[in-house]
Amino acid sequence: ILPKSDASAEMVTWIPISSPFVRFADRFVDPALGFCAGYNFFALQASLVPFEVTAFNLVLQFWTDKIPIVAVIFFVLVSYAALNLFAVKWYGESEFWLAIGKVALAVGMMVFTFVTMVGGNPLHDKYGFRNWDPTKVPGAPFVEHIASGSLGRFLGFLACFIQASFTIAGPDYVAMAAGEAELPRRNMPSAFTSVFYRLTAFFVLGTLCIGIVVPYSDPDLLAAISDSHPGAGSSPYVIAMQRLHIGVLPHIVNALILTAVFSAGNGYVYCASRTLLGLALEGKAPRILTRCNSNGVPVYCVGVTLGIALLSFLQVSNNASVVLQWYDSGRYNEGSD
Repeated sequence: ILPKSDASAEMVTWIPISSPFVRFADRFVDPALGFCAGYNFFALQASLVPFEVTAFNLVLQFWTDKIPIVAVIFFVLVSYAALNLFAVKWYGESEFWLAIGKVALAVGMMVFTFVTMVGGNPLHDKYGFRNWDPTKVPGAPFVEHIASGSLGRFLGFLACFIQASFTIAGPDYVAMAAGEAELPRRNMPSAFTSVFYRLTAFFVLGTLCIGIVVPYSDPDLLAAISDSHPGAGSSPYVIAMQRLHIGVLPHIVNALILTAVFSAGNGYVYCASRTLLGLALEGKAPRILTRCNSNGVPVYCVGVTLGIALLSFLQVSNNASVVLQWYDSGRYNEGSD
């Protein structure tokens, strides 16, 4: 990620335009690459909006399933429209406050892990790195996959690494805001640098903490995943909290997850609409999509993106977890292409 982040930072600082990395492919390589990269990225981002809307409803079901699904979808889509049809500063303001919830969740879970592993829990259980001990958890800490021995352990790590790589993003989203940022040549380099180090710290330490609080073979964890428990119900942290008889924290975790899911969908609306705008500016999409309101917001691009998000209404006639699997399968197929 670091070479990509540095390269993007240099080019975006030099030429701060809307949908930069898509238009850079057209400008510096070939129009065909710009066309393919633009529509591939737009399709990915636009398809992730209904994914997050569906996930929002699933997380909400941790507390109750009495709220009509249509009402939840309508509320989320209207909120996305309101935040993305005004000036970019309102989008940025909303993301600032929503990001506080993400940081609080990430830091809070790290603190929870450290405090409980040294005995700061109702059971006074100093479990430490117990779940990494192969004498207590067979196969830990690196589980064999496909093959046996060192090769199998490496393949197990590689399988997790490949799956987790689909969740890594950062520099591309920062670059999308270059065309609408204030003083981009001063602010964009520091934004790229901070995003890389924050993501690295949160992903690496978060992964470390998950491996500490529960073993990979935990029956409750496997059952929660296979049964698609809503919201934080399938979280390793929540399983650990319940096992340690900590009552209120699961609800706090679910609330923070809810804000993180909402924020992710909000960001995807922004990125998809700006990508479509970039394609229209390069003549690769209908010219009408270049029209912006007085605040510089590409209203038609936002409208097209939210139109695709109407796919989230599929969960009205199907289980939310089933719909999530459909979207997830589509994302992996697109990524493999």
